[in-house]
Order: sequence, then structure tokens, then C-alpha cells
Amino acid sequence: MDPLLSTGVGLSELLIVLFKVVVAFAGLMIGVMLMVWFERKLISDMQNRIGPNRAGPFGLLQTLADGVKLFFKEELSPEKSDPFVYRLAPYLALVPAFLIFTVIPIAGNFQGAKDGVVTLFGHETLMQVANPPIGILLVLAMSSLAVYGVMLAGWASGSKYPLLGSVRASAQMVSYEAALGLSVATVLLLAGSLTTNLIVDGQAGLKWNIWMTGFVPFVVFVVAATAELNRPPFDLVEAEQELVGGFHTEYTALRFAMFFLAEFMNTVTMSAVIVTLFLGGPSGPMFGITGWVSDYLLPFVYFFAKLFIFLFMFVLFRGTLPRFRYDQLMDLGWKFLIPLALGWFLVVAAVKVGVDDGWNLAVVIAVAAAGLLLGAGLLKLAIRSGKAHRFDSVAEHPDAVPEGRNR
Repeated sequence: MDPLLSTGVGLSELLIVLFKVVVAFAGLMIGVMLMVWFERKLISDMQNRIGPNRAGPFGLLQTLADGVKLFFKEELSPEKSDPFVYRLAPYLALVPAFLIFTVIPIAGNFQGAKDGVVTLFGHETLMQVANPPIGILLVLAMSSLAVYGVMLAGWASGSKYPLLGSVRASAQMVSYEAALGLSVATVLLLAGSLTTNLIVDGQAGLKWNIWMTGFVPFVVFVVAATAELNRPPFDLVEAEQELVGGFHTEYTALRFAMFFLAEFMNTVTMSAVIVTLFLGGPSGPMFGITGWVSDYLLPFVYFFAKLFIFLFMFVLFRGTLPRFRYDQLMDLGWKFLIPLALGWFLVVAAVKVGVDDGWNLAVVIAVAAAGLLLGAGLLKLAIRSGKAHRFDSVAEHPDAVPEGRNR
């Protein structure tokens, strides 16, 4: 729990919480605006183009200009839409993105016994808006809630093309939510806590089991998060050549801007979640420095340096990787990522139990690896058997094409 709230909620404590909310919201909005500019500028450089260069120095105010333009455009509502749900859907997409960011620590000294606690206006608190006991569960819940915004936007538009796009989006997001949760479960198993503050504290000072979380769970989480965000190469939700514009085809002006804002805000917040779960958040070497530099400046620099790496990675994905086919997307999620994340979680659980009970670690790892390989083999055999059965059914169909003839 936040030390600020554990002492009771008075007027000063309430004002500090409101101050943190305003700063977090303003900082996130500015970050999203810069992220849009950064993505457009970097991809234009990769493609030998100029990119935004008119509004403001280096085109920095181009996103703001686009937002102002969309704000004053005329709002259109489809005749067959459900008015209430049609207006509600953009908020269901945008609000969860901000709520995820509220549990992310962005500064604070995690060295020694400080555990990220800083002094703000004479009160001890954490450099995050909230630190609920169910921190990471809140992140997973909010990422799941965003599915409703996408699904309801397509359904409420009263058109078949947005509905097809929303169904495709919902199937994709739900499929990769399972792999995302299993990779997070490995981190929680090692951290022993659901709060983001204690997860970061457990990684400070190189105390983290890198081999257990830095390989399989990290890679699975990054791939699943990319699909969860509908980012390339998994942006089948907005495959314009197939579905016009996807679930938000019938949205215009400010409501369309909210979906656009939610997409980039989710990219920033999910990058922050990756930094928190796998890279120690704002923790880093302090070089013996104390005071406000170790409490605010250095952790803030460490956090945003790590965050920038993943933002750059997402932009690099967009600029370099071709789009997956939908069957490839589903195969990757259900036949590879979910079994891999589940198998690795079981291996880590077995190793942790073996260490706690004093078992022979080499035997535990060997048995766990054998079980993992056996499960992979059985899964592959089942997939092959299913394909063979499907092909046999097609060959036995009365409308099947005779061998040696073309349709």
C-alpha cells in the first residue's frame, strides 16, 4: 500500500493524489503526442521521406494540429447505429489505457530499504498514482476491458464491415490474452507479489532470476503484447484492403481521434508494463549518490531510457515486418505461444519448489525439461493428426475434386 494512504486520508494527502493524477495524465498525453511524431518521423527516415516538418520545429506540433483539426470536424452517426453504445465505445478503448499507467512506478530509489518511497510535500509516498495489492491483475483486467471497446464499436455502428473487423479484433485480442497472462504468471511466481512496486523492488540491484524470466516469458510477452495492441505485423484489425478501416470505419472527428489516441497510448503503457515486469522499472545503479538525484532524477532517466527502447522496437516492427495472414496469427498464438508459456511456467514452478525443498536441482531440471519436450511432441502429434483428419474429410466429400483434375 502507498505509505501516503496508510497514514490516513486528509486534505493534504488528497491533494497529493490529485496532483499525481494530473501529472500522470498530462505526461501521458504529451508522451502519446511525441510517440505519434516519433513513429511518423522514424518511418519516414527509413523510407527516405521527410515526414512531418511544417507544424512547429521539426514537425513536433503536427500531432497537436491533427488533434485540433479532428476536434472541430463534424461528428457523423450512422443511421442504423445504437446511439448510446456507439458513443460509449471510444471511452471503453481510451480509459483502460490510462488506468494501466496509474500503477506503473516511474521514479523512486529502490536501493537498500527505501523500496521506492520518496518524500513529496512533506509526506512519504510512491512515484506512481496508485499501488493497489492487485496491481498486475488490474493491468490484465484493463487490457481485457479494452476488447469491449473494440467489439462494441463494430457492433454499434450498424454496418457489416465494422462488425467483421471487431469480431476479428476480439478473437485476436482474446487469443493473445492467454499467452500474455501465462508469461506474467512466471514473473509473479518469482516476485511473490502482485504489486508493481514490490516487483520492481525484487529486481533492483540485479536480484532477478534472469534465465527464468529474461528469455521465454519476456519474448512471449513482447509478441503477445504486440498482437494485443493490434500493432504490425499483427494489425489485421485494420487491414484496409480487406475490411475498409476495421472496427472504427463509421467513426469520424473526435470519436475517431479517441480510438487513434487509445492505440498509441496503449503502446506507451504496454511498453511501461514490459519495463516494470522484466527490466526493473526505474531501478538502476546510483553510484553512491543520495538525495533528490537518487530519488527522482536518475530513476526517471533510467525508466524513460528503458521505455524508449521498447517504443523504438514497436516502431521498428511497423517499418520492417510484413503483415501475418490470419491463420498464421492464430496458429502462432494457440499452437506455439500458449503451450510455450504454460510449459515454461510449469518448469519454473518445479525448479522453485525443488529449491525451496532442497531437491537435487539437476534432476528437477532434467525431469522438467523431459516433460516439456514430451508435451511439445504430443501437441505436435495432435496437430498433425487433426490436419490429416481434416484433409481426409475433404477428400471424402462428394463435391471433392477428383485426383489429377483442376477446378
